[in-house]
Amino acid sequence: MLGDKSGAEMSAREDSASSSRALLSQLMALLLVAAVVSVCMLVKFPNYAPWYAELKKPWFVPPNFVFAMIWIAVYLLMAFALGRILSMPKETPGRRAAILLFLAQLALNMLWTFLFFGLHSPLLGLAAIVAQLLCVGAAIAAFRPLDTQAALALAPLAAWLAFVALTNYEIVLLN
Repeated sequence: MLGDKSGAEMSAREDSASSSRALLSQLMALLLVAAVVSVCMLVKFPNYAPWYAELKKPWFVPPNFVFAMIWIAVYLLMAFALGRILSMPKETPGRRAAILLFLAQLALNMLWTFLFFGLHSPLLGLAAIVAQLLCVGAAIAAFRPLDTQAALALAPLAAWLAFVALTNYEIVLLN
């Protein structure tokens, strides 16, 4: 019969729409994370030298280029994780809470930069990064039932934040 769509045609159209939604979600997540990173860099770079460079740091602090490489990888994983959750249908149970937890930890990431580098306050920065670490843990727990890959993509962030929090704590003690 003319005008009838075969099951294969409809399935192909649905797959195409799903792929487009996933691609758009990944792009939105990447742009959001990149915007936050850009703001953080605008705060960090003017305050890096001489203030941060002159702080006493613990013996285990890696060279600056290592910090940069790890942050880049972690930010890309964050965008990947968020993109996977954003690509889910809006009515998916738990999706909204997972996104809000992710956005909260991203805001705390930016707050840490403002407090630590902008206000030159390692102590306030420590409070923000501990809050972010707790929020990332909650985000992982919220992501896990929705998408295991997205939850696993946030695990390196949690590990890195634990290290950065320890570093931040030691900077508080040394200065």
